[in-house]
Amino acid sequence: MNIQNRIEATVKEGFLALYETEIPSVEFQATRKEFEGDITVVVFPLLRYKKGNPVQIGEDLGKYVVENIDVITNYNVVKGFLNLVIEDTFYTNFFNSIYSDATYGFNKNTEDRTPRMVEYSSPNTNKPLHLGHVRNVLLGYSVSEILKAAGHKVYKTQIINDRGIHICKSMLTWEKFGNGETPESTGLKGDKLVGNYYVKFDQEYKKEIAQLISEGKTEDEAKKEAPLFLAAKEMLLKWEAGDEQVVALWKEMNGWVYKGFDVTYKNIGVDFDKLYYESNTYLLGKDIIEEGLKSGVFYKKDDGSVWCDLTEDGLDEKLVLRSDGTAVYMTQDIGTAIQRAKDFTDVGGMVYTVGNEQDYHFKVLFLILKKLGYSWAESLYHLSYGMVDLPSGKMKSREGTVVDADDLMVEMTETAKTISEELGKLDGYSEAEKNELYNTIGLGALKYFILKVDPKKRILFDPKSSVDFQGNTGPFIQYTYARIQSIIRKANFDYNVISSDVEISLHAKEKELIKQLEIYPEAIQQAATNYSPAVIANYTYDLVKEFNSFYQNVSILGEENQDKKIFRVQLANKVANTIKSAFNLLGIQVPERM
Repeated sequence: MNIQNRIEATVKEGFLALYETEIPSVEFQATRKEFEGDITVVVFPLLRYKKGNPVQIGEDLGKYVVENIDVITNYNVVKGFLNLVIEDTFYTNFFNSIYSDATYGFNKNTEDRTPRMVEYSSPNTNKPLHLGHVRNVLLGYSVSEILKAAGHKVYKTQIINDRGIHICKSMLTWEKFGNGETPESTGLKGDKLVGNYYVKFDQEYKKEIAQLISEGKTEDEAKKEAPLFLAAKEMLLKWEAGDEQVVALWKEMNGWVYKGFDVTYKNIGVDFDKLYYESNTYLLGKDIIEEGLKSGVFYKKDDGSVWCDLTEDGLDEKLVLRSDGTAVYMTQDIGTAIQRAKDFTDVGGMVYTVGNEQDYHFKVLFLILKKLGYSWAESLYHLSYGMVDLPSGKMKSREGTVVDADDLMVEMTETAKTISEELGKLDGYSEAEKNELYNTIGLGALKYFILKVDPKKRILFDPKSSVDFQGNTGPFIQYTYARIQSIIRKANFDYNVISSDVEISLHAKEKELIKQLEIYPEAIQQAATNYSPAVIANYTYDLVKEFNSFYQNVSILGEENQDKKIFRVQLANKVANTIKSAFNLLGIQVPERM
């Protein structure tokens, strides 16, 4: 039990003993710097349960806490705020207990933690991954790592959208204009090559539309009657019928894309435990619809289409099967969720990392699965996130105006290189070491910039400001980590052992730093509960700010007292390890030197 929990339990106990009244919770805040104390109990909310003078109530509770918690040595009351003083030995004992714990902050008790499945990325195979996918994969991967740290077993998965009219558009255009070129013959990554033909389709399609309009067709007629569009629809029908030639081309071009995706995933540092393919799942769910009809979850209209009436739940009627018996996306998602529950029988919940334009879709999906009686449907979560905007405006894949994920990573590395060279801090580095560092800084800047923002919020992404070495940025935190490593390299003594019977009086900055370390486990649990890497990102920034304040106010290696010097090096080392641990949860590396 941490000190805040102990104080809360004692204040509740004291309130009951003093006033014969139970209180549900206790509100805390950090003690203001102008007053003595380490943690403050806010008395005002307690006046709902006991009328009276808040100062007197604070005095009563202060005395009770000091008498019942040995590490609380003193208190003072300022208006309605009870400031409690915690003795130094509490903090030094706590620090000694965590110093050698390599996985400090992680929940080691996994028995009561339900396994989770996290779906992220889920791209289409007609184009390379872009900036929107980058936010998706960074969120999904980081949430997976945070859930693991919180004690859950996690399965990372994606469903690859490898079928449909958009795939056929790339295939058709390659057949017509590709002259047999391949990734090998062009030197292009396979996903980029196929994406180029998706853009080419749109260009040629627009030409055909313009021609038909000039011949007297309306715009709607021209769009429906354009030869390229009709040919793409015909190709899709052939694929669904298992046409040998179309399926062979589909397999070949998708194979190019998968290899391209693998390179991008490796470079950005994410992975998966299980892949699902829409070509295997798009027929799933139809049998479930039949069962739902029998149980009354669904109903059939006169035209033969099947619906789910969700109006009593504040939603609307949702189509789950067309009148011709073909499935819609909802049917497929119902079937895929059920299939995953069969494949991973221990999974108690699934997290879908999908943009906020699909909020309504997932409300409907989760509600239908609950109505179908699946207990695990209570633990489904839509990790909804906002769009990533650029100063230049919205991206459009078919027009080729997206920011390619590979190009973005290269740009971030180049930006890190330019800024690092301007700062001139890389004397003595080999070219290979410099390039590795630029990549670490550039990717760290990109990931931190995206993950520090609450997932639900929209982001305006500015590559240059993300690589700033000052402020709430990845490079600023990486630089602090590297600074600590420099301190540790200069410590020419054994700093890992300190006598347990030595009492060290703490500087206020040391105490504040230990307090920040103390809340790391709580930050992990909060991030897991809210599916928000932003909690970890901003915790780390606060930790780094506390360390830099400590560094500027307290001498570390220049301290004359050897025990204090050892303690301060240990404290710096633990801060560095915690930065590294937290950044690992965000998928960010830290450099040993900068």
